[in-house]
Amino acid sequence: MSDTSAALAPAEEPVPFRWLILAGLITAAILEVLDTTIVNVAMPQMAGNLGATTQEIGWVSTGYILSNVIVLPMTAWLSSLFGRKRYLVGSIFLFLIASFFCGASRTLPELVIFRIIQGAGGAALLSTAQATLREIFPREMQGTVQSIYVLGIIVAPTLGPTLGGWITDNYSWPWVFYVNIPIGITSAFIVAGFLSDAKYSVPHLRVDWPGIGLLAVGLGCLQYVLEEGNENDWFQDRAILWLTITAVIALTLLLIWELSPRNKQPVVNLRVLRNRDLSAALLLFVALGFGLYGGIFIFPLFAQGILGFSPTVTGKVLMPGGLATGISAILCGRLLNGKRRLVEPKFLIIAGMTLFVISMWQLGHLTTASGEPDTRMGLILRGFGLGLLFTPINIAAFNSLKGFEIAQGASMLNLTRQIGGSLGIAALSTYLTRATASHRMSLASNLYPQNLLFQQRIYQTTMGMMSKGYAAVPARQAAYAIMDFTVQRQAMTMAFNDCFLLIGLSVLLVSPGVLMLRSAGKRPTAPAPASDH
Repeated sequence: MSDTSAALAPAEEPVPFRWLILAGLITAAILEVLDTTIVNVAMPQMAGNLGATTQEIGWVSTGYILSNVIVLPMTAWLSSLFGRKRYLVGSIFLFLIASFFCGASRTLPELVIFRIIQGAGGAALLSTAQATLREIFPREMQGTVQSIYVLGIIVAPTLGPTLGGWITDNYSWPWVFYVNIPIGITSAFIVAGFLSDAKYSVPHLRVDWPGIGLLAVGLGCLQYVLEEGNENDWFQDRAILWLTITAVIALTLLLIWELSPRNKQPVVNLRVLRNRDLSAALLLFVALGFGLYGGIFIFPLFAQGILGFSPTVTGKVLMPGGLATGISAILCGRLLNGKRRLVEPKFLIIAGMTLFVISMWQLGHLTTASGEPDTRMGLILRGFGLGLLFTPINIAAFNSLKGFEIAQGASMLNLTRQIGGSLGIAALSTYLTRATASHRMSLASNLYPQNLLFQQRIYQTTMGMMSKGYAAVPARQAAYAIMDFTVQRQAMTMAFNDCFLLIGLSVLLVSPGVLMLRSAGKRPTAPAPASDH
């Protein structure tokens, strides 16, 4: 086999210690994803210790995601520029150093700066790790390998709030960051000791500074708009409006420049999107990021704010769904392993979408009287469906990617998942606010003096308050206050129901993308040209 062809094909000969390398890479990926959610529970304590407002402390999360999103699409280029091994190990240590200084921070600006650095280091722990797994394991083992990878990136954000709450309750918020250090050091030494550089590399005669600049400005502005838009009333805020315009202009210019024949070495190889399987997978991943992170955002708010679950109970209710994800991911790995797969990825994707939509339908019909048993089955179906989705989509996306395309595809898959999640949280938080107001107005329109049921309810509540020792006038005021609380709670429940149904609808809308995926026997065999970095 020639050097070029060897560079373009994933490894078919056994790579020494590849299972140990797998453990190191998955551990690093879990740390990166875990840090997107583990800090959320600790933020109130951080705000109190650092003297920050609720909006100011939000930058601890926003800064991390901003830098992560900007660096993600550049990871393939950076890996080729510095060498995969050096880039991965360097990124892990950058992540760990930033984790230490996050925990040691004594002011909010310090914490935000080190969270930005941490997010930049964490980008490689996802995409470069996934691309590496595609190279060091042969195609017939990708089912098992990708299912293990999926376990990390799906289960970690689900367990993050539970782990963060336990650490905060039993220790203090800096330990949310310090816990990364011993785990990350182990991962770094495994990668440094056993992983070799990629078989292919691209000579970089010059740096694509215009591409890097447009990418940073475009994705940075877009991510900020998604993170802060709802808090600032979207386009009613001049900063949000101008940042949106800037993002649109920068990303449009980026698209033109990266595809320009004059740009011989683009920082992001958008030509890889000509691959139909990858394009379909990216479309599906936007919806899955929407559903995964949107669901993680919505359910705890509903469970604790409406159903009265404690954080511990909420974590216990979410746990079976995480286990279901693990079971279905492992099942997918078994079904998709081998040179002759037992089932095509697209059929598992269809099954996963069906279960996911059913779960959203169930969660979208909960009431204020629902308890743990009412939520558990919907969350289990959701978890099982997610496991049936991520592994087959990853497998389908990498079906026809060769050599240099693998790293680019991995970075784009992780970017779309993150952007989809940010879009989901932004859209759902905005919709929740407006749907609550709309439902409240609709419910309140029935509360008028001529409504006998309304008057009867007020009378019964007033009598109940008077039986507890209230005077007549305070009792009646309390009855109206209780009625107002009941209406607000019901309006919020209806809004949360709408949000769950909206998540299900988003998955349905992208379902035709499954038809774009080719069967295993129809994959193109021609290697990618070396010039297409």
